[in-house]
Amino acid sequence: MSLKYMRMILFFDLPMTNSTEARSYRNFIKLIKSEGFLMLQKSVYIKLSINESNVNATKNIIRSKVPKEGNIAILVITEKQFSSIEYLLGSLETDVLKQTIKE
Repeated sequence: MSLKYMRMILFFDLPMTNSTEARSYRNFIKLIKSEGFLMLQKSVYIKLSINESNVNATKNIIRSKVPKEGNIAILVITEKQFSSIEYLLGSLETDVLKQTIKE
């Protein structure tokens, strides 16, 4: 099996209008972090995957735990495509950006 590095970009909008939805939101965040996702922006998380099989396994885990309310999308791109992202930063930086941007 050859390694073909890919990035999974997970976008989501989950409501938090009551305590049940807030709990669901927190549980979803815990799930995606335990699966290796890192925050890029508040509702955008990324994960490096070594191949398509790894991507599909992660998608299946997320599908099985999707909150009842909200909107979740996953975009898979190659590492080469991901490396072409241009970051336009103000004063806010995330841990991911600190790791990927070289001064």
